[in-house]
Amino acid sequence: MRVHGVDSCMSFQCKRGHICKADQQGKPHCVCQDPVTCPPTKLLDQVCGTDNQTYASSCHLFATKCRLEGTKKGHQLQLDYFGACKSIPVCTDFEVTQFPLRMRDWLKNILMQLYEANSEHAGYLNEKQRNKVKKIYLDEKRLLAGDHPIDLLLRDFKKNYHMYVYPVHWQFSELDQHPMDRVLTHSELAPLRASLVPMEHCITRFFEECDPNKDKHITLKEWGHCFGIKEDQSILSLLLQ
Repeated sequence: MRVHGVDSCMSFQCKRGHICKADQQGKPHCVCQDPVTCPPTKLLDQVCGTDNQTYASSCHLFATKCRLEGTKKGHQLQLDYFGACKSIPVCTDFEVTQFPLRMRDWLKNILMQLYEANSEHAGYLNEKQRNKVKKIYLDEKRLLAGDHPIDLLLRDFKKNYHMYVYPVHWQFSELDQHPMDRVLTHSELAPLRASLVPMEHCITRFFEECDPNKDKHITLKEWGHCFGIKEDQSILSLLLQ
């Protein structure tokens, strides 16, 4: 019966914070994971929860959330960002207007790095993506990566607008996976947001303002508008992914 129970859990999926256990009849069920059973952690595995508590890892956070199911605290507890909790400055109106300039430049530079790495490690970009990125990479007018002042980023966006369209919508398509429906949910945004919060304190407010109707979904049109990309080019860029 024990062997049968193990087998029944092999293809049985449980959400994060839960593990599969088989009952006496061998039927699989999801139960809360005990945090002590989480894999060994390192300092870099720490995460900050929305309760402003530092957890040893995301495994520990979601195991704790599971054990709090049915309570207000359990419902509200989510992974806020990677790393130990720290004081995050308030994002001002002025800062949030500047954020898209840095974010667009960062996305462009990420694609440049993936293009360079792709020559040695296949799998980062597919052939269609490489062809698109290649045009940007080889353009002699491309602003190289660096700690540029905001006014320079703004001038470059206006002057070389075409270099920023694809990176913005490449990121949208990378996030739009569960399901691929041209709409980003909070859970789809979470991996990007959680990794950037410690470095970019305006990321949370930026995503909130990308959802003007507050329906907790960011459409392709809303995403493009947030980054200053024209709607017709947003659709065309994604269709040609």
